[in-house]
Amino acid sequence: MPRGTLPDEYRRHVTAALEALNVRNLVLSLHDPSFPGLPGEDGGRGSPYTEGGRRFLEFARELGFNGVQLGPQGLPSEDNASPYDGTLFSRNVLNVALAELTDANTWGALLTPERVEAVVAGRSAGREDRAHHRYAFRAWHEALEEAWATFQRKRAEDAPGSPVARLAERFSAFQRENREWLEQDALYDVLCQEHARPYWKEWPSRADQRLWSPSSDERAASVSRREELLEQHRERVEAYAFRQFLVHAQHVALRERTAAWGLKLYGDLQIGFSPRDVWAHQGLLLATYLMGAPPSRTNPEGQPWNYPVLDPSQYHAPHGHAAGLETAQRQPGPVLWFMAARVNKMLAEYDGLRVDHPHGLVCPWVYRADLPDALYAVQHGARLFSSPDLLEHPALAAYAIASPEQLERSVPRHADGWVRELSPAQVRRYSALFDALIAAAHANGRKVSDLLCEVLSTMPYPLQRVLEEYGLGRFRVTQKADLGNPRDVYRTENAEPADWVMLGNHDTKPIWLLEEGWRRTGVARAQAEYLAWRLHPEEEGREAFARRLEEEPGLLVQAKFADLFACRAENVMVFFADLLGLKETYNVPGTVSEENWSLRVSSEYRREYTEKLERDGALNLPKALALALRAGGEEARARHRELIAGLERVAEALQRE
Repeated sequence: MPRGTLPDEYRRHVTAALEALNVRNLVLSLHDPSFPGLPGEDGGRGSPYTEGGRRFLEFARELGFNGVQLGPQGLPSEDNASPYDGTLFSRNVLNVALAELTDANTWGALLTPERVEAVVAGRSAGREDRAHHRYAFRAWHEALEEAWATFQRKRAEDAPGSPVARLAERFSAFQRENREWLEQDALYDVLCQEHARPYWKEWPSRADQRLWSPSSDERAASVSRREELLEQHRERVEAYAFRQFLVHAQHVALRERTAAWGLKLYGDLQIGFSPRDVWAHQGLLLATYLMGAPPSRTNPEGQPWNYPVLDPSQYHAPHGHAAGLETAQRQPGPVLWFMAARVNKMLAEYDGLRVDHPHGLVCPWVYRADLPDALYAVQHGARLFSSPDLLEHPALAAYAIASPEQLERSVPRHADGWVRELSPAQVRRYSALFDALIAAAHANGRKVSDLLCEVLSTMPYPLQRVLEEYGLGRFRVTQKADLGNPRDVYRTENAEPADWVMLGNHDTKPIWLLEEGWRRTGVARAQAEYLAWRLHPEEEGREAFARRLEEEPGLLVQAKFADLFACRAENVMVFFADLLGLKETYNVPGTVSEENWSLRVSSEYRREYTEKLERDGALNLPKALALALRAGGEEARARHRELIAGLERVAEALQRE
């Protein structure tokens, strides 16, 4: 392994160990640009829809993963590669596997091999392990313009029943089913070009700025203007829809394949909006406040994200509120209809969802949009529904759910314990957006446990109550554990079965880089002692085990990995950089850099992974599982003696490859 398919013995032992340890989900996390590509298709950016991407997903399945967590798959702008600022409904057309479009039977040869070769050849000569976003953005758009031109020509010329004729039928159905968001998103591009401004707030026409959110006296003119634009730019709108059709169709094909493999695909329900979505849905947003992150352990200064805030007064229909009905009895308003449309689309496209920053759905931290210093503003913000006082944020009092008597004023506003108690009726009101998410999950045949809530260092009391209502857990990023605090949220002994545990994520340093720092600064000893306590329950021999962890390169990380499986959490997530032994950071939060969001899997990942396993320089799943089973004590070791021996045998074989 992993030069070829893993032996049946490996799969059998890993599957049995996960079952014995009550691990339901073992999920690999990586974003689209990070996928590897094959030499003839790699234009400088990865995609799960390419042949190289599919092979890597099969590699993950061979290793024992039963799920893959993708990042947000919306369309980014040319100057911002962050997937968390991408579109909510449109997919990222940079994911279109261009080489696939050369196939005559499936895609009617929309592209020539020469065009794909030109895209590959034009890729920057820079490092292969980094995505080249700006080049890909331009090259893909040019290639897809050519594919559109070819489609138009063949649609007019080809006989009924031809590949392009069949494609045209599917395209027409796609347009009918997705007309509303396709027209909105396409007209944004049309107006950016018409006004020669890439951002809607810079357009000189206020009517166009508010095209989808006019005032009551502007409504008729706005409808007329939309009809005029759609007629005048019919071909451009259809071209936009065609590019979306391509990437949606390739996603459907991938999901069919992963379903056959038994590999679940998780989407990412980002909390932020793209500028395109703010423009289209500004009528649903608060004009005076924005969403960010308050000062916290993760970000001591706080972060002004500049994300919009959904208007609470539009959650429900007005008459329901006036009638004094409970939240569950009110009729949905525009915001809940928007939320349902968004989540229903995503759940039709994925097997589960990572809920990015669920605080934003329950108790968002908001700050004034009119203050010139955004960092100052976010540091002096407040929780949207937890500010009944009229001191710093009188405008928020109208949205308050918690009463003044329910606040703990001895702690900062952003503290988890700022709200100290809530009635069940109040929890239901905090849960309005989350309830819409749960309802959509049920409507699409998903379990509540198919939702992953990205709760990190902070868990405000209202969010805690909402998650408890649905039996949902939190994330526990064990590289951040405070070994001096037994109650720390990142320590595995505090994990609950519904939690998701992980060494790191896309916003942290890779575990291998941290290990080097631990050894250099002397912290490795404390890590070794903690892991020896977790994985070696008997006093006898524990100190010797701790010395091994401290002294043997790589073994400390394998033990840190094993600790995930030895705890009570039933869900384990692994970031691709940790799995493959990489030492470069994928994203540094709060910074803007061409390096962010660009780290990729090497095309030689199988060979490199094997070589790193030989020196304990990449995560060795059977070794970690064996350590986790041994951590169960003498009785567990006796019960699983043969399984442990088999795992250790396979782990050693991997290191000898």
